[in-house]
Amino acid sequence: MKGAIRMMVVLATLATPVLAVQPDEILSDPSLEARARELSQKLRCPVCQGENIDDSNAAISRDLRLYVRERLVAGDTDDQVMDNVVERFGEFVLFEPRATGGNLILWLAGPVMALLGLFLGLRFLRTRNIAGPDVPELSEDEQRRLARIMEPDRGD
Repeated sequence: MKGAIRMMVVLATLATPVLAVQPDEILSDPSLEARARELSQKLRCPVCQGENIDDSNAAISRDLRLYVRERLVAGDTDDQVMDNVVERFGEFVLFEPRATGGNLILWLAGPVMALLGLFLGLRFLRTRNIAGPDVPELSEDEQRRLARIMEPDRGD
């Protein structure tokens, strides 16, 4: 039993996320470091693609983390740092691409398609409830035949 508990503790320890930020990268100013971490969360690793540069162990992510910290120490604002990174690496490194230019089409496509689907769905439901073409009424002969067929005591 104790062995199983020890194994679970070891596995839980191994399963915890490990941040890739190295001690030599951390800035001495806590406010600048907090800004650097916040910006790093918004930047995608160009190699890993599914991780931000703060969590990635790739060499290019380390370079990006160092670059972000250099720009902050130089006195750049958060927007200026992001603009410089995008200028060097393209908008691909942003986890949330900006809603400008060609990206605007992508940002608007979802809501436009949802509204279009809603409009078409409502239109389908409205036209579905409209009565079909007029069906001619049964003649007297047809009504008699129908009544004969529907009688419960026919005996046939």
